[in-house]
Formats: sequence, C-alpha cells, structure tokens
Amino acid sequence: MGRVKVNLTLDADVAETARSLGLNMSRLAEAAISEAAKVERNRRWREENSAAISAYANEVAQEGLPLARYRSF
Repeated sequence: MGRVKVNLTLDADVAETARSLGLNMSRLAEAAISEAAKVERNRRWREENSAAISAYANEVAQEGLPLARYRSF
C-alpha cells in the first residue's frame, strides 16, 4: 500500500531520548499503532459476538464438549 506522512505530537523528553538512542520513531509509532489497532479490533469482535460466545459456553457447560468422546487424554 505504501507509506503516508502524518504529524504526531510527542513529549519533548520522549522524542529527545529516542533521538539520542538512534531509535526510528516512525517505525516505533507504526508498530505501536498497529498493535493498538489489533487489540481494539479484537475487543470489538468479542463485544459484537458476546451473545454467541456466551451461548456456546452455556452449551458446553450443559452438554460438554462436542467431540469429548474422541479425546484420548
């Protein structure tokens, strides 16, 4: 897809420390934003599917695991 320029505002001490350590702030920000997006997508999926997750958990609690008879442990 390519790369786009964005503006970020950082605490001055954080930026100076990153520069002094030779860290690539763009790549670090990209990785942090990517991870935050993944966490948020997962949170939203769990929220949107909570009824189905609860229904399945109740079914397993009442009837056991669907393939439990085939387990060898």
